[in-house]
Amino acid sequence: MSAVRTRSRNFRGREFSEFLIERDLAAVSAKQKGVMFTRRCFNAAIVAGATAMALAVCAPSTRASLFGGDAVEATSDHDPALTAGLLRLSPSVNPDETRRVAFTAYTTGRQLAAEWRMVWPPTMQSFLIHVGARKAGHCYQYANELLLRLDALKLRTLELHWAECAPGNFDEHNVIVVTARGQPFEQGILLDNWRNCGRLVWGPVKGDPPYRWEENKAELYNRLQHPQHYSRIIPRPEPEPHPTPAKKLPHGPRPQQ
Repeated sequence: MSAVRTRSRNFRGREFSEFLIERDLAAVSAKQKGVMFTRRCFNAAIVAGATAMALAVCAPSTRASLFGGDAVEATSDHDPALTAGLLRLSPSVNPDETRRVAFTAYTTGRQLAAEWRMVWPPTMQSFLIHVGARKAGHCYQYANELLLRLDALKLRTLELHWAECAPGNFDEHNVIVVTARGQPFEQGILLDNWRNCGRLVWGPVKGDPPYRWEENKAELYNRLQHPQHYSRIIPRPEPEPHPTPAKKLPHGPRPQQ
């Protein structure tokens, strides 16, 4: 009888031990699940916050206010309004240079947008770059690539400027401004390929209400003296047109008639 009781106690003891082990495992599992859930919530909060910040930053660039003031979107690589605007900068401006600038600015933005897989709004591109989903597409990269391409044109009657808005802030923006040679920066025309995701936006520097543009001569000098490309596409500049020289007649006696 005593042996039966002993076996019964041992059996109950094993059951109790197994119960404790299962309870502890369940507690650990629940704790792990709680930690995992907390981490997921934290990551989701980070993504949501970053997305909200990106959308907030793009407030000046929403489609409703994209073309505030006199800024407009270029219609083609030979937009007559853009070339005419550049030509009106000064009587000394060469019409051929205005056409080459318009063509380069228009095509550069679209090439870069395709290469960098731009998304709307453009500030979301910055977020994707931050998380490693895109390689490039910041506003300063657009401005840099356009600057180097325009500089390669060796312009004689037009001058390039590096323009910035809110420098040093999280919503800093950079564009290229073109003026006649020796003309003040404030009288120039801005060329912005970032604001509309690769589609060229242009207009007078003083006619762009969402932004207050300032010239940065030091930045222009540094980027031209130490050129760095963010794009794999580095097209050769169009050859400068030259008048066809008159053909010289061969020397020698004229044929007898």
